[in-house]
Amino acid sequence: MTKTLKALLLNSGMKKPKVIIVTGTPGTGKTTIAKRLAKKERAVYINVNQLIKLHKLDKHFSKRWGSYLVDVDKLNKVLIRLIKEFQKRKQSIIIDSHLAHYLPSKYVDWGIVTKCSLKKLQHRLKKRRYNARKIRENMDAEIFDVCLLEAVLNKHKVKVVIT
Repeated sequence: MTKTLKALLLNSGMKKPKVIIVTGTPGTGKTTIAKRLAKKERAVYINVNQLIKLHKLDKHFSKRWGSYLVDVDKLNKVLIRLIKEFQKRKQSIIIDSHLAHYLPSKYVDWGIVTKCSLKKLQHRLKKRRYNARKIRENMDAEIFDVCLLEAVLNKHKVKVVIT
């Protein structure tokens, strides 16, 4: 566990139920961070990839990018329903997805953006057997801080964690 994550966990101070998004370029450590934070804070871990499959929110498979394209508006509707349900139960949730920062900020208490070295990212994406185009796209997203910039533009309170 990195020093930054330890500090984040120790200083999170989650007294009342919270909604926390964990976003970042695929391969930067979102799931590891999200699961650790959920365990530490006794929060419900939400794997958005499972929600996408369960609710059939993927539009179609893109051969060019080697992945499914997701209808973000429909995904947000599902996530907002979940958030409201867990708020009624007074239960904190951790939402894990590189799409999480598209949620309207009024539903999110704060966000974590994961980042890692380009060398490590490339290794992880190759290990996942991503095609060359998809690796390049994700490397570019990390270089240009796409998830961080979009989270800030969407007015999320953001903490960056280097994994």
